[in-house]
Amino acid sequence: MKVKLENVKPMDIEKRSFEIITEELGDVEFAPGTELIVKRCIHTSADFDYARNLCFSDHVAEKAMEAIKNGACIVTDTQMAKAGINKKALGRYGGEVYCFMSDEDVAEMAKKNGTTRATASMDKAASLDKKLIFAIGNAPTALVRLYELIQEGKLTPELIIGAPVGFVNVVQSKELIMETNVPYIVAGGRKGGSNIAACICNALLYMIDNRRD
Repeated sequence: MKVKLENVKPMDIEKRSFEIITEELGDVEFAPGTELIVKRCIHTSADFDYARNLCFSDHVAEKAMEAIKNGACIVTDTQMAKAGINKKALGRYGGEVYCFMSDEDVAEMAKKNGTTRATASMDKAASLDKKLIFAIGNAPTALVRLYELIQEGKLTPELIIGAPVGFVNVVQSKELIMETNVPYIVAGGRKGGSNIAACICNALLYMIDNRRD
């Protein structure tokens, strides 16, 4: 049996991938401003479930892009997500990407308070005097702490990307975020991951001016 390969130039592979995604999605309808976010999540994961399980607050893409253009920084809960976010694109607007999970003071705070490092890293982020977007792809405890900080009036994020993956309190933590008044993009159910959190950030960055550099 002969295997037939598509003849696609290296520079055109991503373009062809998105053409395939568009073809397979067919007549799926998207909330305004969310189509490219959904398609990038599918491109990253090859999982078409994201066409159904991504949840968006009203006008979230517009609000998030405006926050980025006004210098918002991104806080993640994994070094993997931090590595995956296009820092050069974010830097054009004055933003930086932070991950505090490996910081010594975060480890000490977590040990002292009997919490996870993810919880402690959200407390550290809350002390920053910056506009903040949170991209959570691993730890549901990070989302729970964000919910608590919002309820306590200690934090008002520009956006929360809630995409932890797993089984323990994953669904519940996402539901808590969707109960807040904060703009959110949430991967419903158990699916998600650091790659999904990062790709949502990149989708928003690329949507601003259609640049990748």
